Amino acid sequence: MTTSSSEAPPPIGVFDSGLGGLSVLRELVQKLPRQRFIYVADSGHCPYGGKSQDQIIARAVAITDFLIARGAGLIVVACNTATIAAVEYLRANYSLNFVGMEPAVKPAVALTHSGVVGVLATGAALAGDKLLKLIDRHAGGVRVITQPCPGLVEQIEQGELNSAATRALVQRYTQPLLDAGADVIVLGCTHYPFLRSLITEVAGSQVRLLDTGEAVARRVASLVAANSGETVIAASIDWYSSGVPAQMERVGACLWGEAMSVAPLPKLNG
Repeated sequence: MTTSSSEAPPPIGVFDSGLGGLSVLRELVQKLPRQRFIYVADSGHCPYGGKSQDQIIARAVAITDFLIARGAGLIVVACNTATIAAVEYLRANYSLNFVGMEPAVKPAVALTHSGVVGVLATGAALAGDKLLKLIDRHAGGVRVITQPCPGLVEQIEQGELNSAATRALVQRYTQPLLDAGADVIVLGCTHYPFLRSLITEVAGSQVRLLDTGEAVARRVASLVAANSGETVIAASIDWYSSGVPAQMERVGACLWGEAMSVAPLPKLNG
């Protein structure tokens, strides 16, 4: 992925089951303000949390092929569930770099004073052994409690960030963690940072909330710096959705903070 100083580097592909990956893309743009990005929201197949590993791999492969066809030189799997289900398969079958998500268990363990850490995640993310291995490796003497959050991704996809229904779900999922004494909560889905304010209201400001978007952006920035020359281009983002583009434009503008022009994702095999 080398370039001369006069040519633009290949774009970075970013994909998620829907709009949650925008929380990661925001960190990427801050770290790489001159980079080109292609963002794919697989909203037509959202959420991934209820799908089998084979189904998620099939979607990840189809989207990867789409991004490569559009010149992507590096792909960020901006979805915890897709990372757990598919990133090792992608790395084994493609030659370019893939950067995935890893729940912030290690820094959470380092921060807790109560000795209890909570993890909010999708059911699929909690069903695999990747997160369990992460907890076994880093928890030490800290108690790590995992909490599946069905329905939360769907609320965010609809732009319901502070509705009564969303608040009720947040209350239901955080209360067991608080009752157990958790003073750090890991946001184990890229959608959940968009509920940071609401979770803080419900859980209290004394509870630390951690996600890994910034760490992922640092990793991508280091790979780009190692493999590309100087550029003079301005940041640009091409937006695609497998759902309804107008829906992504409406909700995405709220989450992203500015208008976006979304193209329909072509029908893919997978």
